[in-house]
Amino acid sequence: MLLPVFTLKLRHKISPRMVAIGRYDGTHPCLAAATQAGKVFIHNPHTRSQHFSASRVSQSPLESDVSLLNINQAVSCLTAGVLNPELGYDALLVGTQTNLLAYDVYNNSDLFYREVADGANAIVLGTLGDIPSPLAIIGGNCALQGFDHEGDDLFWTVTGDNVHSLALCDFDSDGKKELLVGSEDFDIRVFKEDEIVAEMTETESKNHAMSIHAYDLNSDGVHELITGWSNGKVDARSDRTGEVIFKDNFSSAVAGVVEGDYRMDGHIQLICCSVDGEIRGYLPGTAEMKGNLMDTSIEQDLIRELSQKKQTLLLELRNYEENTKAELSSPLNETDGQRGVIPANTKLHTALSVSLGNETQAAHAELCISTSNDTIIRAVLIFAEGIFVGESHVVHPSMHNLSNSIRIPITPPKDVPVDLHLKAFVGYRSSTQFHVFELTRQLPRFSMYALTSPDSASEPLSYVNFVIAERAQRVVIWLNQNFLLPEDTNIQNAPFQVCFTSLRNGGRLYIKIRSSGEITVNTDDIDLAGDIIQSMASFFSIEDLQVEADFPVYFEELRKVLVKVDEYHSVHQKLSADMADNSNVIRSLLVRAEDARLMRDMKTMKNRYMELYDLNKDLLNEYKIRCNNHTELLGNLKAVNQAIQRAGRLRVGKPKNQVISACRDAIRSNNINTLFRIMRVGTASS
Repeated sequence: MLLPVFTLKLRHKISPRMVAIGRYDGTHPCLAAATQAGKVFIHNPHTRSQHFSASRVSQSPLESDVSLLNINQAVSCLTAGVLNPELGYDALLVGTQTNLLAYDVYNNSDLFYREVADGANAIVLGTLGDIPSPLAIIGGNCALQGFDHEGDDLFWTVTGDNVHSLALCDFDSDGKKELLVGSEDFDIRVFKEDEIVAEMTETESKNHAMSIHAYDLNSDGVHELITGWSNGKVDARSDRTGEVIFKDNFSSAVAGVVEGDYRMDGHIQLICCSVDGEIRGYLPGTAEMKGNLMDTSIEQDLIRELSQKKQTLLLELRNYEENTKAELSSPLNETDGQRGVIPANTKLHTALSVSLGNETQAAHAELCISTSNDTIIRAVLIFAEGIFVGESHVVHPSMHNLSNSIRIPITPPKDVPVDLHLKAFVGYRSSTQFHVFELTRQLPRFSMYALTSPDSASEPLSYVNFVIAERAQRVVIWLNQNFLLPEDTNIQNAPFQVCFTSLRNGGRLYIKIRSSGEITVNTDDIDLAGDIIQSMASFFSIEDLQVEADFPVYFEELRKVLVKVDEYHSVHQKLSADMADNSNVIRSLLVRAEDARLMRDMKTMKNRYMELYDLNKDLLNEYKIRCNNHTELLGNLKAVNQAIQRAGRLRVGKPKNQVISACRDAIRSNNINTLFRIMRVGTASS
């Protein structure tokens, strides 16, 4: 069994996901982790006599080899690495909801300290795309921002929701690193610099992965996936089979998983940290272990696996024998026409359609599963991501409702294509064993929209308008692949229009195609318009697409949000100035109170301390107001960033990147009219 080569018990609690290891002097690896008290501790077992002179750093009273970096705010993310290659050692980067600190631990000095309006929920350090300098990239309130070693903002873009995790990797194997972004809406987006090149949707799980890491734990030359979980478990999985080849347990949640030569013996250890401050280091298993790192041999595992297969095959054989006996004794039951074994030519049919609902059931997409004969469907299992709670759904009709068909309502919450993996149990009413049919059916991206008759009175005022070099027949193919159109739908050549009604909120969607290749999409839902454009761009392989757009109601709401942002900024500045003034008054009162105490003027001292007490109450009230103001400001900044993201999603390729960049410049210069022009026509120029 693989055992830790070292174990440490630090008397400091560690915040989840905030663990980093770095060579802050260029030689010795040190562990840095955030605590819940607005501090970062640096564990340095190599140079115990090091003294710190900077005001940010103090020696820990609990351990001689731990130093404390005072942040004075709740730490929200942390990492370490080479930010300035010329220095020859690592920098420590610490993010909060208002600032980013790049710290030179060796020289006890700030490399830079920047205010970040969108906060810093996650951080990663490295090179991105063609940008030559290493960047400290932070993800915050629907925004991504990258700083170089001087604190200059070299990279900025927006993303769909609050960022939770970041990673840099060569996603498309072009020799350059892309940025992987995990966000609150369970989407993973891949950015090639500021362009989204891929999107994936995930679902929530019972136990959360607190930290993941790639490390060759079994010495086979291939990295395993190391995962630290919220229940304290650490496991390593094979890249080929997904099988767990190693596991260990902490008494509390795992805070982070990193690697480094922490013993300075030339061997890289896998280092796992728990939130209670326990740290364990593991060396890779030896070649004699043959990849099995747990306390059982490969031979035992193989015997157990073969034994399970044997039991399964014996059970299957017994079922076949019982069915054969039943068929021989009574090959045909004249009363109900049921046999023990279903006919060999039995087939399972599936059909997807749209149901407008009724008084007892809301509108939904519908999956119909039926057999090709009089056999009945006893149960259906559906596995699909993001549709059902727990990713699966079981339909088990009661005995008096059994038939050869089942209708299953499906209501996907998002407009994304979903693979439905089906398992249907088919047999007869008297069957004790059932045949299992397995198949996969894809639910189209826009399955929650029903084709309806056009009505000029209900046509939305909001629209996007663009031109593509595609024949109308190709657009019809796209419609058939992405919407659930009735079988009798007959769309003629251009010009034509189709009208849909949303099953979620009743909103109308019009798609008009003209002979010239011009397409107009009318909808009041700007997200839906963006999804349609991105879907078309993917289907028709469009690299660059400029559009003209107008969403009057949404833009008016955004205008109100921008006014609120200005108001909250003004209040924030005024409160900050008032608190600074009050802090100066407090210092003065404290000095005067202490002078009165030394002069034994107890009356004056008492008066000064009474004033201090009242002023402190005022400061606490102002702080609460400031916190509420900051929360409101973040909420409105999120809405602004999402608006820029939505305006970008209405375009494709270079026009998309230009819109996002131009929108940011307009907000920086506080030019609101220019911002809305950019969102409408894609450019700031007249």
